[in-house]
Amino acid sequence: MELIIQDSKSNNFQKLAKKCTLAFACVLFSFSTQAQDKKAKELLDQVTAKVKSYNNIGIDFKYSLNNAKENINQDSKGNVTMKGNQYVLNFMGVTKIFDGKKTYTIVPEDEEITISSINEKDDNAITPSKMLTFFNSGYKYTMDIIQNVKGRKIQYIKLVPTNARDQRKEILLGIDVQTKHIYNLIEVGKKGTKTTLTVNSFKTNQPLSKNQFTFVGSKYPNYYINKLD
Repeated sequence: MELIIQDSKSNNFQKLAKKCTLAFACVLFSFSTQAQDKKAKELLDQVTAKVKSYNNIGIDFKYSLNNAKENINQDSKGNVTMKGNQYVLNFMGVTKIFDGKKTYTIVPEDEEITISSINEKDDNAITPSKMLTFFNSGYKYTMDIIQNVKGRKIQYIKLVPTNARDQRKEILLGIDVQTKHIYNLIEVGKKGTKTTLTVNSFKTNQPLSKNQFTFVGSKYPNYYINKLD
């Protein structure tokens, strides 16, 4: 009878020890995750501060679209010049100019120009300038892998949209550890589509003309003008 009691106490002690060990492991994991998120937040804040410190930014980029199921594999190149919320974007044969009030979409192939207004205060309005700081809201983030790309250390941060309706499963944001510039952005869709935007060159504080972000209609005398508002 005495042996049975001792065994019972021993079993209870082992169970308690296992529970304590499990609880301790959970606490360690929680602290580790919080620390990792803190590091990711610090790096993202450094990227944002660096972007805001420049008077203007010029980027040449490559854009890739892949979907193995649909057998889609497309590459395109483009460039954008930004100053504050103003920008000139050239991509896939189309030029977009935003002068701070209106957007002018110029399509040479169709000889058509579309003029529209954009509310820059609207969080859903996607603009090139916001592409460098989009991660500041609407995402959960954690540190991911670090890679060596031609001698540059690229730290990846995994971003997961908090909106369940978002069609993107996750985003990997590659950041140059030394310059704090964005190197690339990889979006993975829930349906298997993968898009990659890679920065080929990143120039800052370049001399710009006074009319850099001004739409000059006289340059397009035979174009059809489509005013949306």
